[in-house]
Amino acid sequence: MVELTKPGFNPAEFLRSTGLGRRIVQLAPKQTFFLQGDLADSVFYLQKGRAKVTVVSAAGKEATLTLVPAGEFVGEGALAAVAGMRLSTATAITACTALKIGRDEMIRVMHEEHSFSDLFLKFLLQRSMRIQADLVDQLFNSSERRLARILLLMAEFGKPGEPEPLIPKISQETLAEMIGTTRSRVSFFMNRFRKLGLIEYNGRIRVHRSLLNVILHDQMPGDSASERSV
Repeated sequence: MVELTKPGFNPAEFLRSTGLGRRIVQLAPKQTFFLQGDLADSVFYLQKGRAKVTVVSAAGKEATLTLVPAGEFVGEGALAAVAGMRLSTATAITACTALKIGRDEMIRVMHEEHSFSDLFLKFLLQRSMRIQADLVDQLFNSSERRLARILLLMAEFGKPGEPEPLIPKISQETLAEMIGTTRSRVSFFMNRFRKLGLIEYNGRIRVHRSLLNVILHDQMPGDSASERSV
């Protein structure tokens, strides 16, 4: 009897299709994937859209931990050795399409498919490095430079050959929460960036490559101590 060859596992196909323990979900802007304190019973793979992960202190103060672009996971903490509660909230910034993968199915495929576990480990390392960079940014850079960095991250600079992009529609209040300052300071910096030709800002924000040059050279045109806010 001829033994049939088992077809190879394709991680990309797994992450774009439904099946046992996984389904597609659609989220509108500002809708939550999960809330801090919810049962951590699933992991989301963001197929389209942008999201943010935040945490709220006992005093009610909110901080943004990271921004999540398409092609990354959300809620990976559900894979802890013992299932528990969510330690953060994940919210859609734009309309999002995501694959919701049950905790048991996620653990199964990681154990059985090495190509998938390699992909997931790479994601975890990249996420860890980005959060570390965010922490350094928060500790040592001015709020103006933090805003510039957030805009560049949202514009996904670093991909060669792509045009200067429009970032998802986002409010000044949300930007202020992300960088730990006030809406009025964000408004001041955005107007300054626009006057310097670093961005176009008319409802939607178009980030120019000149803003990246400012960050790389650690020098804002016309910079002075009086205009910086830590």
